Amino acid sequence: MRLGLVMSEVGSGLRRNASMVVSVVLVTFISLTFVGTAALLQMQITQMKGYWYDKAQVAVYLCTDTDTTGNCTGAMATQDQIDGVEAQLDSDVLTPYVDKFYFEDQTEAFDRFKQQFADSPATEFVQPAYLNETFWVNLKDPTQSDVLTESLSSLAGVQSVVDQRGYLDPIFAVLNAASYTAIGIASLMLIAAVLLIATTIRLSAFSRRRELGIMRLVGASNRFIQTPFILEGVIAALVGSLLAGGAIIAIVNFFVKGYLAVTFQGTPFIGLRDAALVVPIVIVVGILLAALSANVAIRRYLKV
Repeated sequence: MRLGLVMSEVGSGLRRNASMVVSVVLVTFISLTFVGTAALLQMQITQMKGYWYDKAQVAVYLCTDTDTTGNCTGAMATQDQIDGVEAQLDSDVLTPYVDKFYFEDQTEAFDRFKQQFADSPATEFVQPAYLNETFWVNLKDPTQSDVLTESLSSLAGVQSVVDQRGYLDPIFAVLNAASYTAIGIASLMLIAAVLLIATTIRLSAFSRRRELGIMRLVGASNRFIQTPFILEGVIAALVGSLLAGGAIIAIVNFFVKGYLAVTFQGTPFIGLRDAALVVPIVIVVGILLAALSANVAIRRYLKV
């Protein structure tokens, strides 16, 4: 197969259908950018889950003077009840599960509340007496919080036992929904890209139908005839894939590292190393889809 002749046919096809080629590039670029973004978002969710779930504590809230929920009867937990909870946490039953714990009284809880809600007017109305004294417990395995709930919920003076991971689940659910939405949009855009590539190849073949007829008359092989058209689709998709790869790297470098990582310094974020794993996959997906759709389109046109 003469490479020079094939490449000249590819260049001719790209020039004749320049507007369609640009459309393929743009649609491929947008769709693969969504694919890469969705993959990075899933990596970010996994990383955040591992980080925050390990840091999530179990809060053992004790009764206050106004509590009538749980085991509370409108009386503040006594020192004996507090000692009973601490003894249970130090018992042979819970020691294998507990990494560490500490006690927070109402004054300490109020100080923490003021720090967390420094800009909120609610700090003017909240008093230390309104806040629960709390045992904050770090588990060796955060997934075994049910053991603490079963052991401590029934103790006198305990209002409730709350696994903080429950506060994180809605956040991760929203992030997962955003990721799935991006995947859905990317899938629709990829379908559009495949259809555009197939249409572009058919138009290119139709515009060169006389040349194709002559090639067949002189005995050119089907492979020789099909290759330029497949390369046209692959080249257009490759350009779009490279643009998508550049966009993904730019998003991670300027938005994630340049903004999110600086603004939320206590949270781990994905980096360029993660982007470097996603970009080759995005490029390969774009090329394979283009090659497949172009091959099917030209074979159907030629009825091979």
